[in-house]
Amino acid sequence: MAALGPDVDPLAALRKLRRDRGSVFSKRRGEIYVSDPVLAKEILANNEGLFREHSDFFRIRTGMFAPRSAQVEIGRAARVLLRRYTHDHADELPALVARLAPGSVWPDAGNRLVYEHFRPALIGDAPSATLRETVDQVVERAVLAGARGRCSRLARHRFRARVTRILCAELAARRARPSAKPADLLDVVAHAATGRTRDADLAEVFLSCLFAVAGSVGFLLGWSLYLVGTTVSEPAHPAWVVREALRLWPVAWQFGRTPSREHQLAALTVKPTDEVVVCSYLVHRDPAHWSEPDEFLPGRWASGTGQEAFIPFGWGPHACTGAGVATQVTETLVGLITSAYRLDVAAPSSQPQVSAALAPPWFHLRLDPFSLPEGR
Repeated sequence: MAALGPDVDPLAALRKLRRDRGSVFSKRRGEIYVSDPVLAKEILANNEGLFREHSDFFRIRTGMFAPRSAQVEIGRAARVLLRRYTHDHADELPALVARLAPGSVWPDAGNRLVYEHFRPALIGDAPSATLRETVDQVVERAVLAGARGRCSRLARHRFRARVTRILCAELAARRARPSAKPADLLDVVAHAATGRTRDADLAEVFLSCLFAVAGSVGFLLGWSLYLVGTTVSEPAHPAWVVREALRLWPVAWQFGRTPSREHQLAALTVKPTDEVVVCSYLVHRDPAHWSEPDEFLPGRWASGTGQEAFIPFGWGPHACTGAGVATQVTETLVGLITSAYRLDVAAPSSQPQVSAALAPPWFHLRLDPFSLPEGR
């Protein structure tokens, strides 16, 4: 979905359709939205095989990255590597946070902070100048909110071709080097190749890793700080803040699926030519499962309830493999910032930036250090 103009509110339109037509509704011919939590989980789990096999993370231009065994191995190895990296480099986060003061512009500041922290985990401690410059440019030109709209289609096409060419060469070089275990995510992807795997497809999978880390985690951090700075009057546990940010504004806000055969979905008949969209944004605001669903209330997570209508990372076998790392890092950063600084958020608009990801509105974040007690 392309980014929409400031005067268009597609989320309000979806909320109205749900109010008028129920939890399963047709937005336009061939496009069916689902907001019922139970039905949403059934569709994403796909235990009955009613939908074509699909992974949001491993979707590439030619279809789905295959084989499934390679998907599983990449997910497992990436999860292990990121967990290890997060543990070993946690002491570097305070210095990155300190550089946000006294002021920064978001959500770009969050994307850049997360990318800078995880860059060695993505491309290694000492990448070539060409590789580092290329991946840096991908973040600036394709990951930051609204970045793609700032370049023409031709410029984007040429840039993507150059990025693919450089990544393909790097992937081939990585495979040629013996390695006991992957040193970074580019290694993970390179060594997942089978005899028939195209390097161009592997390059797309690596870019998905980059978007998930620098994009999704950065946006989640941005939403968490924006909401704390604009709505919270009392301190809240960082884990509650992050979960409530994920509930209210899930970065991955819709999951499209294609029926494998005609069948009934609530009162509607869906066909293989239709697209069924599980909308986590609507699921997370279902008034049957959430009290005051449109309000940011971190304290609701104190009891640990609400999981039955909470799918920020999808559901089932294709749910995001890095969900645990994403929330852990964001919680740590939110804790570091809110414990050391008073937040002041200035935003010209409260309108989210709606595209494939749900990004926060542009805002300026001012951080004022808390005064230390006398004698300290």
